Amino acid sequence: MTETPENDRICVGVVAGSYGTRGEVRIKSYCAIPEDIEAYSPLTTEDGRQQISLSLIRAIKNGFSARLSTVETKEAGDAIKGLRLFANRDQLPQLPDDEYYYTDLVGLEVLDTGGTVLGTVKSVQNHGAADLLELQGPNLKGTVYLPFTLEAVPTVDLAAGRIIADPPEGLF
Repeated sequence: MTETPENDRICVGVVAGSYGTRGEVRIKSYCAIPEDIEAYSPLTTEDGRQQISLSLIRAIKNGFSARLSTVETKEAGDAIKGLRLFANRDQLPQLPDDEYYYTDLVGLEVLDTGGTVLGTVKSVQNHGAADLLELQGPNLKGTVYLPFTLEAVPTVDLAAGRIIADPPEGLF
């Protein structure tokens, strides 16, 4: 298997534990169309060193039951709970100009509309309502969560490695 650069792998799902007693696992899909995770198989681990074939069995609450080529028992399924599954970027659909893979946003510098550095994107969070950019920086007292909306983040320039933000009043 050829080594793929880390930024060319996109997390498409996670193992949520075993499902039943016959080696099936619970899968949470991060794909826009959740069942598309199967089409990207074989998937890899985060470091890209292990390939894992995935076959969906059925939809279940909050995900799918699935068979993985590396899991044959309930205990093996429990042992890999939390394992993130990755697809190569070239397997995934091309995104419209106003959509981004989370991995592309992490590490970008965030500036306000006046050019002042606000921080760097540590992660992208979504707790059900909307995406939030988790920012860190030397001038921040703690973590700041910037709403990832067109109003608060009018410009994402991946080529320049920066985001221009117009944060809500009082956020910084």
